[in-house]
Amino acid sequence: MSAQPPSAIELEIARRYDREHARVCLQPQAPGLAGRLALWREERLVRNALKVAGEPGLILDVACGVGRFWSVLAEHANRVILATDPSQDILDHARTHHPQSLLKRVKTFQSSAFSIGLSENAVDCIFCMQLFQYLTNPEHRLAMLGEFYRVSRDTVIVAVRLDGRFKAARSRVEGPLPGKTEVESEFRQAGFRLLSHQDFFPGCARMRIYVLGKTS
Repeated sequence: MSAQPPSAIELEIARRYDREHARVCLQPQAPGLAGRLALWREERLVRNALKVAGEPGLILDVACGVGRFWSVLAEHANRVILATDPSQDILDHARTHHPQSLLKRVKTFQSSAFSIGLSENAVDCIFCMQLFQYLTNPEHRLAMLGEFYRVSRDTVIVAVRLDGRFKAARSRVEGPLPGKTEVESEFRQAGFRLLSHQDFFPGCARMRIYVLGKTS
């Protein structure tokens, strides 16, 4: 749990995300139907996960990118939102994507997801929808989960890509996707209990959102 993954992993994922986001920003047309439906489905899953987590009042969005889910997180009027990303450039760019009324609700800071610059039990809930999906090395997943356990006082919402009914994909960063049994065992090893899970496509567990609760 004390293993520190190399920062090159986060930097490579940040570069890939940055390139893809820049490509999308250059497209003048509105997102297609498939893109709108995917976003609608993801937002619905996030709302459901927040309910299971008890509608946390202080939430930390880890590896937030350009704040894709900030508007959903801000739907709870009394919620305080912290957001961190390993790339300061992405955090700066995020401020061009949202209205000032929303940005006033979000405090951003640059930080590694493996060494978050907050004290123990600093937030009610940690929310991680992107970075954890790309970690296919179990040591790296356990290291990140250990940091989540340290910083959250109650719950964690995390998205995982699983080797389920679809043919296993291989990450450009490390290797094959984990299986359901493997990743759920890691959650328990890190000190969490499983509160709920939701599949992006019900019955096909390629992308799954878990809500985890600390066991102590």
